[in-house]
Amino acid sequence: MKRIKDFFLHGLPPLLWILLVWCALWQDFSVSNVAFGLVLAVLVTVLFPMPSLYLSDRFNPWYAFQFMVFFLWQVALASFKLLFLALSFGKPVNSAVVGVQLRTKSDLFITATSHTLSLIPGSLVVEVDRANSILYFHVIDISTPQEAIDYCLMARDVEARILKAAGHSDEYRALLHEEPSDDTQAIEIVASFTRENAIVGEREKTPQSMKVAQKGPRS
Repeated sequence: MKRIKDFFLHGLPPLLWILLVWCALWQDFSVSNVAFGLVLAVLVTVLFPMPSLYLSDRFNPWYAFQFMVFFLWQVALASFKLLFLALSFGKPVNSAVVGVQLRTKSDLFITATSHTLSLIPGSLVVEVDRANSILYFHVIDISTPQEAIDYCLMARDVEARILKAAGHSDEYRALLHEEPSDDTQAIEIVASFTRENAIVGEREKTPQSMKVAQKGPRS
């Protein structure tokens, strides 16, 4: 019974998604094409199995609305910031690679957080440490350790809003009982980055920035 339930929860969705993509690509939903697509979907899922994606057991429309408003506001602010930087002729613009320690261990919400932050102009995810739930971002206009820490806290705020909107129940409860001091570990990671790695825009320290690729285990 448990195996049947697991199939419907975790095995059937990717199967149907592959089938839908196949039919959409061919723009053909005939019985023969659907049957062939179903066979293809089964072969893909059997020959190339992916880790199970565990969906959330809750969704809060109010927190989801708050997240959307916050996200659009951040996109607007970042866009104007980049416009100002583009119009500031002659002013050097530094950038940095910032490591952000996430709370969640879920692949779904690690991906959601990384994509959300990458959609905000000025930052782009460059590496994901899945085993340790650490995201590495290339961020424009970071020239001091404090600015790197501020970005880290903003990124964790984005993650918190996503978890409030659709996170698993246990992660949501942990978030409600979180203390401000719980950000200490994330800040320490950023601080270690700024001590050991250069700001990319500073020419004389550029070789040190190569250490970023050597920091910590990778999945």
